[in-house]
Amino acid sequence: MRWLFWILFIIALTIGVSLIAGSNEGYVLIVRPPYRIELSLNFLLVLIVLVFVSLHLGLRLVNYTQRLPSSVRTYKEAQRLKNGRNALKEALHALGEGHYQAAVKSATRALDLGESVGLSALVAARASHKLKQKSQRDYYLAEAERLAPQETIARLLTQAELFLDDRLYSHALNILQKLEKIEPRHPPALHLLLKVEIHLGHWEQVLNILQQLEKIDAIESWLLREMRQQAHYQSIKLYADDLATLTTYWKKLPEEDRLNSRLAYLAAQTFIQAKSPAQAAEILGKSLTKGWDTKLAGLLGECLTDHPNKQLEQAEYWLQNHEDDANLLLSLGKMCASLNLWGKAQSYFEASLSVTPSATAHLALAKLLETRGEKEAAYQHYRASTQFLQDAT
Repeated sequence: MRWLFWILFIIALTIGVSLIAGSNEGYVLIVRPPYRIELSLNFLLVLIVLVFVSLHLGLRLVNYTQRLPSSVRTYKEAQRLKNGRNALKEALHALGEGHYQAAVKSATRALDLGESVGLSALVAARASHKLKQKSQRDYYLAEAERLAPQETIARLLTQAELFLDDRLYSHALNILQKLEKIEPRHPPALHLLLKVEIHLGHWEQVLNILQQLEKIDAIESWLLREMRQQAHYQSIKLYADDLATLTTYWKKLPEEDRLNSRLAYLAAQTFIQAKSPAQAAEILGKSLTKGWDTKLAGLLGECLTDHPNKQLEQAEYWLQNHEDDANLLLSLGKMCASLNLWGKAQSYFEASLSVTPSATAHLALAKLLETRGEKEAAYQHYRASTQFLQDAT
C-alpha cells in the first residue's frame, strides 16, 4: 500500500509539473563566478522533483540495509517458533493416537527448537515410557528438570504417574511426598497418592486421603463411598487377630458404614472367629433391622450368646416376614440344636433344604441325625453334602 501511494504521488506530481511547464516560459539564472548557469524554470522544477525522489529512495535504501540483519534474525526466529509449535502439536497428536515413536521424534524436534521445553520433554518422556525405553524416559525427565525447573508440579506428577504404572509404589510415594510440600492438597496428586496407598495397603492413609478429597469436593460421592468401605473392609481383616484393636476400630466407624451389609458380614465373621459372639450378634441384629440380607441371616446360628432363647425369639420374629429364606431357616435350626430342641431343629433344617438345598444344610442335618442315632438317614445327608461340594468344584 505504501509503494502504491508513492507511485500515485509521483504520477500526480509529474502531471502537475507538466501542466505548470506548459504555461510557464520563465527561466532561472545561477551565477557563481566564474560559472554561469541558465536554466528554464520548467527544467528546474523537474530537476528538483527528481532530486527529491532520488534522495528519498536513497535514504530508504540505506535504512533498509541497516535493518536487514535484524529483519533476517526476526524472520528466522518467527520460523523457529512456527516450526517448534508445529512439532509440539504433532507430538501431542501422535501421543494421543498411540504413535509413540513418532511422538518421541516430534517432541525431540520441538525440544531442539526450544518450544515449551518442559512440556516437550514430558511428552517425549511419556512416549518413551510407552515404548518401554526407561533409560530414554529418565533422560527426558532429567531434561525437563534441567530446562524448565519452574515447571516442577507437572514434572513430578508425570514422574509419579509413570512410576505408578511401573508398580514402583515406593518411588511414586517419595515423589508425591515432595509434591505435597510444594503444593498441598493438589487434587491430581491426591488421586495418584490414593492409588499408591491402596497398592501399598496403607488403609489408614487411604481414609485420610479420602477425607481430604471430600473436603475439596474432588471425588464423586459414589466412588468415595465405595473406596471408604473398601478401606474399612481391609482394615477389619488386618485387625482380625487383635480383638481389642478390632473392637475399638469398629466402634469408631460412622454408623452408615457399620450398617453396611458387606462390612457387617465381614465384621461379624471376624468377631465370631475372635471368640466374641456377643459383638457379632449385636452387629447382625442392627444391620438386619436396618435392611434384610440373607447372608447376614446365615450367620445368626454361628454367634450364640449367653441369651440363646432371646436370640431364637428374635430370629423367629424375623421368620414371619422371611418364611422362604433358606439361610435364616438354617440358622434357626442351629439355634434349636444348641438348645437341644432336636425335633424343632430338624424341622428347620428340612425347611431350609426344601427352599434351597445346600451342602451346609445337609451337613447340619446329618450331624443332628447322627446325634439322635439315626445313622442311615445321617449317612444319606452326608453323601448329599459331599455331592454338593464336588459339584461346586
